[in-house]
Amino acid sequence: MPDLTIRHIDSLMAERIKQLAKERQWSINDVVLHALRHGLGMATAGNIFAETLLDPGDLTMLAGQWDPEEKAAFQEAIQALSVAPASSLSK
Repeated sequence: MPDLTIRHIDSLMAERIKQLAKERQWSINDVVLHALRHGLGMATAGNIFAETLLDPGDLTMLAGQWDPEEKAAFQEAIQALSVAPASSLSK
């Protein structure tokens, strides 16, 4: 798999990524991959990343129920991806 470098991440986005990683006990890379897959409409039940990022004992995620904080975090990540300059996505 190729590696990508993302430049020009503002401090608010970087802090939110770190916060999500800490809260969910995921790596920063897993948080970014998760946000990208969801933001690009690539998160499916059969997707290996969707399966590996779930805590095996957390059935609420499988049932599609998020608490308000998780929903807000996801919406914030999607919003951040939707306003990213097109030029920075193609580099």
